[in-house]
Amino acid sequence: MYRLADTRGRRQALIIGPLVLIAAVPVVGYFVPPTIHFFPVLAVAPAVAAMFSSARRTALVGALAIVALVIAGLERSALTTETVLVQLWSLVLLTAALVFFRYLRDRREHELVRVRIVSEAAHRVVLRPLPERAGPVSVASTYHAAEADTHIGGDFYALARTADSTRLMIGDVRGSGLASISETAILLESFRAAARQRLSLAEMVRYMDGSVRWGLAEFARAEADLGERFATLSMADIPDNEPVVRLVLCGHPPPFLLRDGTATALAVDQPAPPLGLGALAEGSYVPQTFGYELGDVLLLYTDGVTEARDADGTFYPLAQRVAAWAGRGPAELISSVEADLRAFTPGAPSDDMAMIAVRRERPG
Repeated sequence: MYRLADTRGRRQALIIGPLVLIAAVPVVGYFVPPTIHFFPVLAVAPAVAAMFSSARRTALVGALAIVALVIAGLERSALTTETVLVQLWSLVLLTAALVFFRYLRDRREHELVRVRIVSEAAHRVVLRPLPERAGPVSVASTYHAAEADTHIGGDFYALARTADSTRLMIGDVRGSGLASISETAILLESFRAAARQRLSLAEMVRYMDGSVRWGLAEFARAEADLGERFATLSMADIPDNEPVVRLVLCGHPPPFLLRDGTATALAVDQPAPPLGLGALAEGSYVPQTFGYELGDVLLLYTDGVTEARDADGTFYPLAQRVAAWAGRGPAELISSVEADLRAFTPGAPSDDMAMIAVRRERPG
């Protein structure tokens, strides 16, 4: 709201320039010799107004410019001369054209605003914001879609509380942007449904794999690449009363454990295949346990972070960068990585990216 009000304030200030120009023309015309023709400068006023103001204000500025031209013509007793009449009608036609094009642009801007509102609403419904605190951990997250003007794509994350633990997941469906939203919605809903059933971690991943295979088949029944549709997943379970974290990785990059200035990748011994290809795992999803003590930070991320490249094509060195920020809290860590990624990569991101940082806190 602050940015919107600030932008409107600047636009209102900019309208003063064309108005001053319009008021100056009749005044200056009264003092300069008749041989000096400066009436065409009035065309600048509606042209400038059309650049930053609405169609209605452009029409108002254009009408004032026409009135100023008439007044200046009367002052010189030249209103009915061929030169002034040509300038007058040219200004009328120019104003009409500028108002029309400004109207089209305003309508397009309003459509974009509605699209952004719908996109933000879909983001809040499908990819719900994570709480800042869940059980024994503090939480921070971020999401960036690769496609412009979208808020959700192929990456996803979610959090759920069980009776005595906090469960987190982060993942990536094949593809990116709007084309992958249906798969993202299936995964998130299956996670929430599994959480409501109070399943164990292994049973939860197995349930999600079955839901994903069924859902993807429904959405892609007529597509030739059905066998190529899948999603990688990293699932973490953080017990309230044990200093550990249990992980199941389904084709997803391992999270980092940040402790004492180091960043350790928590690679499991028995990774499972991506969701949607669960038949290859024969239904076996074995969680692996790692130490997760007070003050430790767990960073989960998607490959959009580690596969970001600089101008020379070098991949972003996430492990080296986060090790230097191991002492920071979740929100500060996420902000540091985001700022570093913007400085590291030229232009907009080429892939969706998401991150979750969680730190074990003292019981509240």
